[in-house]
Amino acid sequence: MGWVSTFEAQPESWVKKVTITRQAGDWYMSFFVEITPEITPKYRERIGVDLGINNWATCSDGTQFSNPKAYKAATKKLARLQRHLSRKVKGSKNWAKCLLKVQKLHQRVANIRRDTIHKITTFLAKNHSQVVIEDLNVSGMLKNHCLAGSIADASFYEFRRQLGDKAERYGSKLMIADRFYPSSQLCSNCGHRQKMPLVRRTFECPNCGLAIDRDLNASINLECETFRSEIRLQCLK
Repeated sequence: MGWVSTFEAQPESWVKKVTITRQAGDWYMSFFVEITPEITPKYRERIGVDLGINNWATCSDGTQFSNPKAYKAATKKLARLQRHLSRKVKGSKNWAKCLLKVQKLHQRVANIRRDTIHKITTFLAKNHSQVVIEDLNVSGMLKNHCLAGSIADASFYEFRRQLGDKAERYGSKLMIADRFYPSSQLCSNCGHRQKMPLVRRTFECPNCGLAIDRDLNASINLECETFRSEIRLQCLK
């Protein structure tokens, strides 16, 4: 290949492997390097994170990260380009130009989603010693045809994967709550349990009178449940 110019500086570490790919007409070069863990100062010992659709992540300290919903925003334009593509003669120059437009739009959606997940997971791993999330049954959630598109766009599995990798890199610990723990149904103040259908966005406790956002209540429960579990384990020991 000879010498090539890159937009970003090459890594200073010893490069073990280089992968060159082409996506939507652009060329990308990935470097595989070995890095040492970077222990960052932590501003909070433990934080619970509830994943959702409208707000991608709601933290137990009140921080919320909105979901850009990149695929939903590009749906109309993508459908129009795909209609134009279907009318072209396959293999012609106009077909290739239209195909490139479709590929670039798909790449833009993926880049927005990837960038948002990177920013959220980096913030959580760098600033918290323990990050608690729930073990979501994504395959089961996708069976809800009304929400399947939004759930797939949220990329919950990719969020968990990146958070696990970055927690190890920045000296944090990722903790997974039990899949059947009813974080959305319990009152974070008194522990009262009640049914919470998806249409109800505010948790109103009839026992203590607490009125709190549904996702915030779930994230607080996730943080507290992990703490109670550790106490139980210490008592058993």
